[in-house]
Amino acid sequence: MERIESLTQRLTAALSRKPMHDPGVEGPGADLMVNASMAMAKMWAEQPARVLEQQVKYWGATFARYAEMQSQFAKGKLTAPQDEEPETDKRFKNPLWQSHPYFNMVKNQYQINAQAMREAAAGLDMDSDVDQHRLTWLTNQVIDMFAPTNFFATNPDAIERALETEGESLVKGLENLVRDIESNGGELVVSLADRNAFAVGENIGTAPGRVVRQEPLYELIQFSPTTEQVHATPVVIFPPWINKFYILDLKPENSLIRWIVDQGYTLFVVSWKNPDVSYAGTGLEDYVSAYLSVMDAVEEITAQPKLNAVGYCIGGTTLSLTLGLMEQRGDDRVESATFFTTLTDFSEQGEFTPFLQEDFVEGIAAEVERNGIFASQLMTRTMSFLRANDLVWGPAIRSYMMGETPPAFDLLYWNGDATNLPGKMTVDYLRGLCQQNLLVGDGFPVHGHNVSVKDITLPVCAIGCETDHIAPWKYSWRGVAQMASTDKRFILSESGHIAGIVNPPSKKKYGHYTGSGNFDEGPETWQTESKFAEGSWWPTWEKWLAERSGDMVPAREPAEGLGPSPGSYVHERH
Repeated sequence: MERIESLTQRLTAALSRKPMHDPGVEGPGADLMVNASMAMAKMWAEQPARVLEQQVKYWGATFARYAEMQSQFAKGKLTAPQDEEPETDKRFKNPLWQSHPYFNMVKNQYQINAQAMREAAAGLDMDSDVDQHRLTWLTNQVIDMFAPTNFFATNPDAIERALETEGESLVKGLENLVRDIESNGGELVVSLADRNAFAVGENIGTAPGRVVRQEPLYELIQFSPTTEQVHATPVVIFPPWINKFYILDLKPENSLIRWIVDQGYTLFVVSWKNPDVSYAGTGLEDYVSAYLSVMDAVEEITAQPKLNAVGYCIGGTTLSLTLGLMEQRGDDRVESATFFTTLTDFSEQGEFTPFLQEDFVEGIAAEVERNGIFASQLMTRTMSFLRANDLVWGPAIRSYMMGETPPAFDLLYWNGDATNLPGKMTVDYLRGLCQQNLLVGDGFPVHGHNVSVKDITLPVCAIGCETDHIAPWKYSWRGVAQMASTDKRFILSESGHIAGIVNPPSKKKYGHYTGSGNFDEGPETWQTESKFAEGSWWPTWEKWLAERSGDMVPAREPAEGLGPSPGSYVHERH
């Protein structure tokens, strides 16, 4: 009881520190609710029989299940009636959901309610496809939130654990809850991994190298060679600044950084600054300037007039901006460009549609106007709700109701090591790229030039991932198709945004598709005509890269520089 009292006091204090956010970042605006209400009123007026049919179907299913349960009791059986279909929802894998009449009734009523809500939302005649998409997304969020597994009284796993531990699991769960709220400044962000299990530079992010340049926005790391000779043309990777670069170097056996070095390349990787409020005025133009500064540094260090550039996610989007600007300026230092899961055409917004409408973007704009940054906690929360059951509710149940310590999982540790975003850059990206789609339209303004993907004429290789929900591969493909390069290649990896990229050849886990340079018929036709190969795409890409990397020269050791990799910026948290 003393522990509970102490934890309760800490919880109250932590919650009191929760910052107030603009309502626009907390949920859809009132316009969606108004439009949904008007659509429902219209249906009542024009199709009352359809509404009544939905109601009859819902109550019919409810009473049928109730009658089935009553029949079992009347026969003296304290068991649940057999479900008609096998249970596939992993949330209900405990046998009690099937055998125990109470839990079975709760589960089945939840599923009936969920089906009725989905059908009701899908049946509304909304004014636009965007509103329909948003309503469907919000409906699914509500359905997931009210799952019986999310509440102690209707979660048999949590009840069993509490009985087994005489309540200790609930106290540990409270400790986990307090810890998460305290460590996130009053925000509730569920820890996905044990924060004490990893240390960057010690057991993850350990590829040897040196920081050879430090600027306000970045540290440039040159990695130590492992071969006696290297290709003359160096490689530089621009990771996204939404997360940290060591996703490419979690551990030696799946490190893309180590693998590239082992193939005989001089490799540089950018480690971005985790911005605080002093970076409020930093925009996309400043990141483009940083790209050019990095290229200057690589040229100076290697004495090579050419380099091969790689951009990952938003790092690739900004690489597109930089390449377009360089083309207009007559700067031809980049021999080839590779894009990992990169979007340049935002005409389709996919799963991000709910977050890219004016009410939400206006809320973010107001948030960054007040705070100078888009805080990492808000970014993490937003991204997590794209996969709420896997990244929010499931981990919350295990941590807060079961009292379990989060797993020691390096990928999830990295996922939780998010960064802030500068205020101006956030608005530049959301308005200019996502909403106005200027990069494939009239051109995005960069240092006095309007830059378009059509300005990109150098050799291009792009890698998309088949189940990527952050940068869907078909959207990525369409952006590449609009680039003016006559030497273009697209590789489609199995799996998602991270696992599809961090896919070492040694594991032989995910295969990949390679196709011709024909970008005229659409992504579906491209995939149909492409060839599937077992194993990682890394060797396929490296073969393409080697053809554009020059002769072999003696390996380049990084200078003493500013200290060992992974540098200091990667450790910053705000």
